[in-house]
Amino acid sequence: MNNALLRRSVLSLSLLALSAGMLPLAASAQAAKKELTIGGTAGSNIDQLKQGIVPLLEKKGYKVKLVEFNDYVQPNLALAQGSLDANFFQHLVYLKKFAADQKLDLVELVQGPIAPLGVYSTQRKTLAEARDGDRFTLPNDPSNLARALVLLEQNKLITLKAGIDPIRASEKDIEQNPRKFKFIPLEAAQLPRSLGDTEYAIINGNFAISSGLKLTEAVALEKTPDHYLNVVAVKRTDKDAPWAKDLVEVYRSKDFQAVVDSKFRGYAKPAFLQ
Repeated sequence: MNNALLRRSVLSLSLLALSAGMLPLAASAQAAKKELTIGGTAGSNIDQLKQGIVPLLEKKGYKVKLVEFNDYVQPNLALAQGSLDANFFQHLVYLKKFAADQKLDLVELVQGPIAPLGVYSTQRKTLAEARDGDRFTLPNDPSNLARALVLLEQNKLITLKAGIDPIRASEKDIEQNPRKFKFIPLEAAQLPRSLGDTEYAIINGNFAISSGLKLTEAVALEKTPDHYLNVVAVKRTDKDAPWAKDLVEVYRSKDFQAVVDSKFRGYAKPAFLQ
């Protein structure tokens, strides 16, 4: 064996030994991790973290930093880039689509409550008062746009094409709109501001609450199916970390259920919180 080949072999063995030695260190660091950074969107999502989750994690010895967002894009990018350990703001349909579109390896950790999607109005007291040509603002991201259209169909304002996948419905799937309602997609955080300019606004619950609206003020609320419940998202490599298991345990605890029952009434909840 010549000297150059010998040096390469020694270097390769050294790197292999170094890598092997680092694996236990990485595992040990994950096991010892007691500082978490969790993101959530303004309103009910960040409030649930503040009032229900953080105190319970602190009892387990964690120090938790919360980061508040006002859109549905940055929390997942921050999670993928490592500035967050977890986030809580989205349902599973949105998470899967966003992760696939952006090529991010993010996964669901556990479900949690969500404030229902609702129809709000300052100009009409009920949906029965809707007039021909009334304008509806609604979320512009595909998964929540589909939710809004299904909600309108449930209230017999439009008819969607037979056989379509309700979680992927779009405006092109509207088969009947006999009263010629106008639909104006907007970024979800902007929907509360549209209330004074249109007859109706279909608003995600967390942004409705953060703008000062109450669920009881909605002229209609969705009956939220399980696939639209909020989820805690993490990077796939963190899903089995000890801190992630503690986070799941806190979400599934009777203590968190008590907080939800007392402070977040009317929210859609997973079965383990009912």
